[in-house]
Amino acid sequence: MSNMITVVLADDHGVLRDGLRAALNTQPDINVVGLAADGHEAVQQATNFLPDVVILDIEMPELTGLEAAGQIRRVSPATRVLILSMHLTDNHVRSALRAGAWGYLLKESAGEDVVKAVRAVAAGRQFFSRQIPEHLRKSYTQADQEPRFSLADLTEREQQVLQLLVEGYTNTDIAARLALSPKTVHTYRARIMDKLQVQTTVGLVRFAIRYGLVEL
Repeated sequence: MSNMITVVLADDHGVLRDGLRAALNTQPDINVVGLAADGHEAVQQATNFLPDVVILDIEMPELTGLEAAGQIRRVSPATRVLILSMHLTDNHVRSALRAGAWGYLLKESAGEDVVKAVRAVAAGRQFFSRQIPEHLRKSYTQADQEPRFSLADLTEREQQVLQLLVEGYTNTDIAARLALSPKTVHTYRARIMDKLQVQTTVGLVRFAIRYGLVEL
């Protein structure tokens, strides 16, 4: 990461969006490179700019912030997501985590906290608005020890390859079954392991068990 933190800011409320952009752009180490008014536009901006941080309103038209977060993680794995929300509930915070968020910023304190939040998330640290109760922070941190991926992160073809891998088929077997070359299967396997952040077949099997692809 360069010294300049690049940010895409997505919120369907123009006044809030412009206010946060102004607050961020006054900082010498932060540059808002893209703005979005809905989830689809946020994904497009993230695809175009591959920013360090994307700030996503949890509720946006067309595509919610949580849905957009999953797509952004696929097109720009290095981008870190900061969820912006007016909601302070267990369900909203945990849903943000499952979507891969690094932080949860409440709108009521966003103006004063957004700079700290962006710097923390860009540096690989979680950020919570101070209004979030301690029990939620703890549960969020504990849950964060779980991998930040889901089956939805894989394409349909990658899911097919994964299913066969965890069932014990070799690359050659899989190639024959799916009418692919062994080299292509090897590429799929490497891509799957990279997306799921595992280095071994055992890691793939554990993931498959978690999502019911194979039984214990």
